[in-house]
Amino acid sequence: MDERLTKRIDANGIQALLNSTQSVEPRAVGIQFLVMTVLSLLTLITFNILRPNNQAVYEPKIKYHANDKHPPHISDSCCGWITPLLRVNEDMLNDQAGLDAVTFLRFMRLMKWLLTLTTVCSCATLIPLDLTYTLSLKPTGYNILTAMTIQYVQGPRLYAHIVVVYFITLALIGLVFHHWRTMQTLRAEWFRSSEYQQSFYARTLYITDVPTRRQSTAGLYGIFKAMNLPHLVTSVYIGKDVGKLPELIEDHNKLVEEFEEVLQSIQDETHQNERSFITVGGCCGMGGRRQDAYQYYTEQLKRTEASVQQYRAQIELQVPENYGFATIASIPLAHGTARELKGLHPKGLTFQLAPNPTDIVWKNMGLSKGERRFRAITGFLLLYLFCFLSLIPLFPIASLANLDSVTSGYIPFLQTWLKRSPITFTLVSGLLPPAVAGIFGSFVPVLMRWLSRYMGASTHTRLDRIVIARYFGFLVISQLVFFTVIGVVFSKYSFIFGPSASTPSCTIQHQTLGLPVRLVRTYVDQSSFWLKWFALSGFLIIWDLAQLFDLIYTRCRTRSGRRTPREIREHSKPPVFSYDIHYSNLLFMGLIGILFAPVAPLVSLAAAIHFWLCSWIYKYQIMFKYITRVETGGCAWNVVINRLLFSGIFMQVVMVISAFQSLKFFASIPPILFTAAFKHYLGKHFANDFNYYRPHHIEELSRSVAHSEGVDIKLRQRYENPALHARVNSPMVHSENLSRLQGIYLRKFSHNLPRGISEKTMSGISDVAMLDGVQITPVNEVRFFDPTRQGPSFDVELLLRMN
Repeated sequence: MDERLTKRIDANGIQALLNSTQSVEPRAVGIQFLVMTVLSLLTLITFNILRPNNQAVYEPKIKYHANDKHPPHISDSCCGWITPLLRVNEDMLNDQAGLDAVTFLRFMRLMKWLLTLTTVCSCATLIPLDLTYTLSLKPTGYNILTAMTIQYVQGPRLYAHIVVVYFITLALIGLVFHHWRTMQTLRAEWFRSSEYQQSFYARTLYITDVPTRRQSTAGLYGIFKAMNLPHLVTSVYIGKDVGKLPELIEDHNKLVEEFEEVLQSIQDETHQNERSFITVGGCCGMGGRRQDAYQYYTEQLKRTEASVQQYRAQIELQVPENYGFATIASIPLAHGTARELKGLHPKGLTFQLAPNPTDIVWKNMGLSKGERRFRAITGFLLLYLFCFLSLIPLFPIASLANLDSVTSGYIPFLQTWLKRSPITFTLVSGLLPPAVAGIFGSFVPVLMRWLSRYMGASTHTRLDRIVIARYFGFLVISQLVFFTVIGVVFSKYSFIFGPSASTPSCTIQHQTLGLPVRLVRTYVDQSSFWLKWFALSGFLIIWDLAQLFDLIYTRCRTRSGRRTPREIREHSKPPVFSYDIHYSNLLFMGLIGILFAPVAPLVSLAAAIHFWLCSWIYKYQIMFKYITRVETGGCAWNVVINRLLFSGIFMQVVMVISAFQSLKFFASIPPILFTAAFKHYLGKHFANDFNYYRPHHIEELSRSVAHSEGVDIKLRQRYENPALHARVNSPMVHSENLSRLQGIYLRKFSHNLPRGISEKTMSGISDVAMLDGVQITPVNEVRFFDPTRQGPSFDVELLLRMN
């Protein structure tokens, strides 16, 4: 260290730094960290106590899993869930949870080590350098947080920050290359797995934009014949318009669930009479007519079921759709055809590999080009409108995140509040901004997914990729770009109208012209907000692990006796993991950690701790709680890595702006070029072959099963709209309450029963009881939930006996 600089750092400078911690932001960060740490520890202790006795809430995959995908054994001890996390490797997890889960955890591992390396480099190098330099300058208004940032650093010491950018870029490129190469291998192994090789959709093509004159089986065969494709097409199927059939089934199933709520009151003698009547019609609880619930739902269910059956009988008369499917003789030929026709539209058609039938969003399958174009335009207009309206909540969030600047601007209310109650002022500045931001961001992904579905996404997998891209972009624009612009406005307000209002106009003009530097300084000023935000996010991750709201809701519904058999069955199933939302949130957290590493290293430290915590919690949840909706073989990897590389470029651009008015500007540009060239390399050597199966040699190609023409008679069964053959729901009732229900029907509807039918005939001896034309499914519960019983609680098995 320079000798002159060392002499200037004396005891008075250190004491001044300690005194500066009495400002708002350092205290707010400290309080936020302390409060969230205590809450996180209490929540984690609560989880360890509750987990062994609530297996169906915390470990539903132990009971409900595929035969060959049993989760590892987990102990009932207090911290018994940690041992399986240490023992299970990636190969075991791939067999148990699938490649999508492995891809997600591999991304977590990439981010964890990237931010760890970034934190070690930036904190060990930049914090001592920036701290000593700030202490030597003793600028006005500095505190312990800003002293460890690039805020006051100038001159040759900025080269150290540029070197850190080079290190982060090299670490990013190296880790991404390593994991991309591994993912390419895992993807190839997934294509060669027996599960994929035996799947029907793997050798099926999906054809869209079929012209009207070709919308038939013969027409589809004619398309392939006219294209002179050398591959053998074994069968084709053109989609059928199902009209309002899905809506009819949905209405029927909704009535079934409402009727089951009424049937549940049979075992509750206290509320049985009042629940046997409902109010039909009216508005907002006013008006309508009072009617017997059993009679009303019986008539409605018979009507809706008859409508469904009649509609299905007439479905063959419906017009064909503009999409179809074709099976190819083997998987390599199908993938080769899709790869050759990628980006091409022969005769206006679009060919691609068919999705898994369970992955299809059937409502969007038959949309025409005009409908898709109209929905795309209106959808983007709604999206832009929402993004504009979302700026309104950002103003109070930004003002709360910049309380130091706002207070220094002589706002009477804030200054009075700070003087009279500094503790509450610090609590609000520490807890409220990230809390408001978190609440506001909780419903944004749901809206993004709804808009993407409205705009015509044909599969859930495509919906996931679209939501990852759009939600991540929304977070970047709203919470980084506009959030920073608002911060600049607050800073300028504080500068012009605050204590420095007497500053000459030429100085103000000079400050206005230095907008790039002001943008970087605003990012640094807001680093304390992100420290508080990471503390809250860490607590929310542990809160999600504890599932306290879900547990309380389950116990309350069980105690009240309001849980229907269907609700118990659905609630006890493992929930679906929302990859799109979790990927987007983690990408944004990674962007924050990378972005602030060269300018405010403490933020990267908070991000690294957060990712280490997430890697453990998400691994536990994927192993024991969540399932994948449809296995896609990790196809979201390319989308995620592209956003990660964008995060690196974003950080590099911010560093270029910070050196905008010096020769260091040119030294900051090469990392951007390196990252862009690396992105091009990935697209050329990895991404192009990521979605297609390519046999490596002749022997592998010869092992592929070739199917002959006319064998694939199941194509229609696999790819026709499930509304055509799906079983409509029938009301479920506990088997012990079936006799009571029969008695109710005999009393209420005896005048409608034909002659010769006795009570014994309707006794439900068969697996399905028919009561006045309505099919009732009796359900046996092996064990009921008992909160007072020791041992595994909420251990419910539903044995459905249906024809």
